[in-house]
Amino acid sequence: MISEILGKKLGMTQVYDAQNVLVPVTVVEAGPCPVVQVKTTATDGYNAVQLGFSALKAKNASKAEKSHAAKAGLSAAPRVLSEVRLDDAPSVKVGDVVTVENFKEGQLVDVIGVTKGKGFQGVVKRFRVAGGPAAHGSMFHRRIGSVGMRQTPGRVWKNQAMPGHMGSEKRTMQNLRVVKIIADKNLILVRGAIPGANGDDVVVRTAIKGQPRSAQ
Repeated sequence: MISEILGKKLGMTQVYDAQNVLVPVTVVEAGPCPVVQVKTTATDGYNAVQLGFSALKAKNASKAEKSHAAKAGLSAAPRVLSEVRLDDAPSVKVGDVVTVENFKEGQLVDVIGVTKGKGFQGVVKRFRVAGGPAAHGSMFHRRIGSVGMRQTPGRVWKNQAMPGHMGSEKRTMQNLRVVKIIADKNLILVRGAIPGANGDDVVVRTAIKGQPRSAQ
């Protein structure tokens, strides 16, 4: 069974669990994801499946994308393609569909997404640098301060906090609990927040850490 699915973040809400406790959840529209390509050790040197999600308009799809989708029996080219590595030879074939039914309520999942972009930011916001005195005419409030030394080592240390572009980075939220699955609407409700803005693409997979060995 493939333990990974592509989806889209819809937003956050609250639901009551079985103990009637209000739980904050993020709603993810996950799948259905058709299997577009199957790779095996014999043909490609490793085992993997390529999943698709959403669909491109015909006018926006290239000839190569249309041809690749047609080989899988799809009427439209997927907007998102992602490869899932497998330890063993895939048990699925091209044209099969991966849905939220591959997951179950109560299990732990990892959600991978891209964080919101914040643009160019200084070190106080970007790295939570303390800054300088806030009064008495210091003229040193939100600056970076010293970034290096003189003769020894005579250079700026690697990973020195500097102003620059903030956000738009790939991040993984680990061990989020699946609170509810709404199969007829292809929705997964996971406890807590996940990276990205509403409408951003995400990947939901069975958690690598925190699982019993039998569940991995």
